[in-house]
Amino acid sequence: MEHPHDHTSNNGNSVDTFYHAPEWSKHVIWYQIFPERFRNGDPSNDPTRERVGGPKGWKISPWTGDWYKQSEWEKSLGDSFRDGVFKRRYGGDLQGVIDKLDYLQELGISGIYLNPVFDAVSLHKYDTSHYHHIDRFYGPDPEGDVKIMKLEDPEDPDTWQWTSADKLFLKLIEEVHNREMRIIIDGVFNHTGTDFWAFRDVKKYQDQSKYKNWYSINSFADGNGQKFDYDGWWGVKSLPELKEVDGTLVKPVREHIFAITRRWMDPDGDGDPSDGIDGWRLDVPEEVGQKFWKEWNALVRRINPEAYTVGEIWTEKGREWVNGELFTAAMNYPFTEAVQEYMIDQSVSASDFMKRLRSIREGLPEGAELVQQNLMDSHDTPRLASMIVNPGREFDTKTKPEERFDVRKPTPKERRLQRLIALFQYTYVGAPMIFYGTEAGMWGADDPDDRKPMVWPELEYDDEKNHPLDKERPIDENSFDEELFNWYKKLGEIRNKHLALRKGKFQELLTKNDADVFVFARFLNKHMFCLVAVNRSDQTRKIRIPLDHFEVEEGKHLENIITGNRAEVVNSETVITLPPIAGAVLSPEEN
Repeated sequence: MEHPHDHTSNNGNSVDTFYHAPEWSKHVIWYQIFPERFRNGDPSNDPTRERVGGPKGWKISPWTGDWYKQSEWEKSLGDSFRDGVFKRRYGGDLQGVIDKLDYLQELGISGIYLNPVFDAVSLHKYDTSHYHHIDRFYGPDPEGDVKIMKLEDPEDPDTWQWTSADKLFLKLIEEVHNREMRIIIDGVFNHTGTDFWAFRDVKKYQDQSKYKNWYSINSFADGNGQKFDYDGWWGVKSLPELKEVDGTLVKPVREHIFAITRRWMDPDGDGDPSDGIDGWRLDVPEEVGQKFWKEWNALVRRINPEAYTVGEIWTEKGREWVNGELFTAAMNYPFTEAVQEYMIDQSVSASDFMKRLRSIREGLPEGAELVQQNLMDSHDTPRLASMIVNPGREFDTKTKPEERFDVRKPTPKERRLQRLIALFQYTYVGAPMIFYGTEAGMWGADDPDDRKPMVWPELEYDDEKNHPLDKERPIDENSFDEELFNWYKKLGEIRNKHLALRKGKFQELLTKNDADVFVFARFLNKHMFCLVAVNRSDQTRKIRIPLDHFEVEEGKHLENIITGNRAEVVNSETVITLPPIAGAVLSPEEN
């Protein structure tokens, strides 16, 4: 239920505090892109050794190379694969994203989430140098962009210019919107990088810097032996923490973040947000007080009432952050864990799985369950394919080769389980989110192995035959998996065609722990519904599905829209036979 009432924010503006999810976010299929590894659309703008801080002989890594094979310059940094991998660059850029928008459309994608695109030194871009500029190497003229940056006062938005990378990003937004798709970007507002313009000033001028209060500084260098010291995010000194007081970021930091929020949501400042991004994914928002986020979300919704904000919160506490004053949604990592426990690890029963999912849904505002981002993998987890190869691991722990995590390619049987998980992901309540390349068959352990270059059908890749720990491994062919891509494409078509799968309510119909099967409905009313049956077992199962809640005439048929087969309705039930590790989606009509 909506409970409209007014709340006056700190800046005196009145905002509605009842929950509202944009209508478009209830229909979206998300696709997460890690820009540096998605597509090198413009080799002329590739990162330079100077910016990367690479050793002598450093150069761009071959896109189609064997992931674990170390180049000579990497070996100069140490014997271990991990000694050099974080200095690698593959040259992914915004032109590469633009070039592949048709691919995403074919896949059925309607929403793109980009990992950080702001100017930064690292490959992952969570160490921001400038929030108000797109990374210099993501656009066509890196050197020219640096010259433009030097002409500005980064604290004063009136002096900000548009670099070539900024303009290309605006073109990307336009191209996305022309296809009736949406785009959100990563907001990293709890720390910057050491190359951030304000931190560089603090490092240079110490306690004389006008930005000294932007950061949590423990001590300044005084020339008498006292060293410069500050709080790094999670103790990481390359990520200096922005200063927080009384549950919010200090005023000058807030004002800067609000200014860049306006810049990317309404680039020409004319009050029409249609040329800006459609929302934000917020990096570990729990580490900044809710007071800040309430003010920031109020600003976002004033700029664009149909904007979508999603917090990266890994636990079921996420629902405490989804409401009218805070975020539209949370990244649904509890969903990921639940699916892993039941469908991959088989450590819980089907009924326990349903119970866990119910617990995750509970406590959300009405309608919010439809817009949570239901992901199975991301840049912070092992790839889904490798989770299946390595069952029985606590989610996101002990998931690196050093922890006896198997780096091989999945078998056909393991791929079958991936397809079943994808079917559930696309039919369950909430918005499915695919990590780039999962649909193409990519596999890999946790960071950095989940960030391999995207596998494209038109490129030929070297076999994977090296091991990061110099152990024995099978030689695995690395190529675009067309069969798997077509499966995800088909699931996208089904979800995009059937409104019940996007906006329908959820109802459990059948759970059989001994048979390892369950059936649920997504329904709009008694006539418009989809039934989803899942057989997780290794046996063929005959499943009787009760239809008491729905009105289907005796003798009529339900179509299995996965296979095209028909199931007859007799005595208010229908019977289907499912092969091992398989699912079905039944529909009475086009709905």
